[in-house]
Amino acid sequence: MMNEEIQVNFKCLKCVCISLPTLFIVGCQSYKPSPLNIGDYRESYDARAVELESLSEFARELHETHDNIPSTFDANDGISPEEGEVVALFFNPELRLSRLEAGVELAAFEHAGLWKDPLFGFDGIDITSPSAPFGFALTGSLTIPLSGRMNTEKEHASAVYAESVKTIINEEWDTRANVRNAWASWVTAEEEVQLATDTLQTLEAIDLIAQSVHNAGEINRVQYRLIDIEVKSKRVELARLSLIAVNRKHELLTLIGLPPSSGELLQKRSPIVMVPYIQDATQRMIHANTELAIKLAAYERTETALQVEIKKQFPDIVLSGGYGSEFNDHRMLFGVSIPIPVLNANKKGIAIAKANREVARADAETTFARLYQELTAAYDSLELIKSQRLQFENDIIPLLDEQTKDIQTIAELGEVDTFVLLETTTKHYEAKMQLLELYLSSLQAANRVQRLLGPHVQLQPSPVGGSL
Repeated sequence: MMNEEIQVNFKCLKCVCISLPTLFIVGCQSYKPSPLNIGDYRESYDARAVELESLSEFARELHETHDNIPSTFDANDGISPEEGEVVALFFNPELRLSRLEAGVELAAFEHAGLWKDPLFGFDGIDITSPSAPFGFALTGSLTIPLSGRMNTEKEHASAVYAESVKTIINEEWDTRANVRNAWASWVTAEEEVQLATDTLQTLEAIDLIAQSVHNAGEINRVQYRLIDIEVKSKRVELARLSLIAVNRKHELLTLIGLPPSSGELLQKRSPIVMVPYIQDATQRMIHANTELAIKLAAYERTETALQVEIKKQFPDIVLSGGYGSEFNDHRMLFGVSIPIPVLNANKKGIAIAKANREVARADAETTFARLYQELTAAYDSLELIKSQRLQFENDIIPLLDEQTKDIQTIAELGEVDTFVLLETTTKHYEAKMQLLELYLSSLQAANRVQRLLGPHVQLQPSPVGGSL
C-alpha cells in the first residue's frame, strides 16, 4: 500500500516537473541577435542622393496635414528649400532618434496595465526512514487587481506616450525652421562669395589703372601700395568667405540628412517665409506653440502619475490555493491575503507625485512666460530689421550706385581718381554685404515668429515608417 502511495506521489511530481517548464516555454520569448553593420549603413546613406524620388508619396501625405509643404516633389531640377524640409522630415538624424525613443514609450503603453503573473510553488520532503511516505505540496496564487490600478497605469502610459509624440511634433517643427535658417545662411554665404569675387575683379582693374598712373609718376609708391594692400586683403577675405560657404553647405546637408556628395542638388535660393497676420498672436501661441504643448503634456503625465500612486494605496487581493500530502494525509489549501493601508499607504509615492505635479505646473507657466517674451521680441526685431533694410535699399545703395555711375562717366572723359574709385568700390562692397546680412536677419526673424506662433493646423508626427 505504501509503495503504491509513493508511486502515485512520484507520478504527481513527474507531471509537475514536465508541465512547469512547458508553461515557462509558452509564456516566454526567445532572444534573437540583431548585428550592427556600419558598412551596410554607409551604403544606404550614400544611396539617399539617388533615391529621392521615393519621397514623392511622402510629400503628398505631408501636404495634406502640414503647413507650407509642396504637393509635388521633383529632385530632377534640384532640391528647393521647401523640398528640403520634406527631405529633413524623412532623413534628419535627430528626428530618427526621437521617433525610436517614442517607439519605446509606445511599447510601454501597449503593455501597460497587465495582470501580475500567477505564482506557482512546489515543496517536497523525503524522510530517510523507510516507513515514511514522500511528502509534497503544490501551491499557486493570483493577484486580483480590485483597486482599478491597471486602468490608471494604462492611462499614465498613454500620457507618457502622448508627451513623446508632442516632443516629436516640436522637433519636426523646429527642424523645419532650422532648415530654413540654415538654407538662407548658406545662400547668403554663396552670395557674399559672389559679391567678394565681383569686388575683387573691380579692385584688380583699379590696381591695373593704379599701376599705369604709378608708372607715369602721378602717384607715389606709398599711395600705390594702399591699393595693392586692398586687393590682397580682398583675396584673403574671399578665401575666408568661401570656407564659410562650404561649412554652411555641409551643415545644411547634415541637417536634412543627405550625404556630402549631394551638395550639387541644392538650389541656391533662399526660402520664402511668410508671417501670418494674427489678431491675437499670444492666444495663437498658447494653442499652437509646439514647445508649450510638450509642457502641457508633461503636466498631464504628472496628473496620471499621481492617480497611479493614489491607486497604489488601495490593496489588491491575493488568492492562493494548493494541494499537498504529508504522511498520507492529503490536503487542499486555500488562502486569501490583503494588505491593510494603515502604516504605509504609499504616502511617500503620493507626496513625490504631488511635488512633481507642482514642478510640471511651474515649468509650463515659466515656459509660457519665456515664449511670451520671445514672441514680443521677435516681432520687434522683425520691424527694426525691416526698417534698417529699407534704409539701405532706399538711401545708401542708390547713392553708391549713383556715385559709381558718375565715376564711370568721369573716367570716360579721361579723368580717373583711383582713390575715389577705390573708396567708392569699398563702400559699395561694405554696404551690399550689410544688406545681405540684413536680408538674412530679416528672414531669420520672420522664421522665428513663425516658429513661436506654431503650425496653423494641429500636427501629427510625419508618417515615416508608419505613424506613431
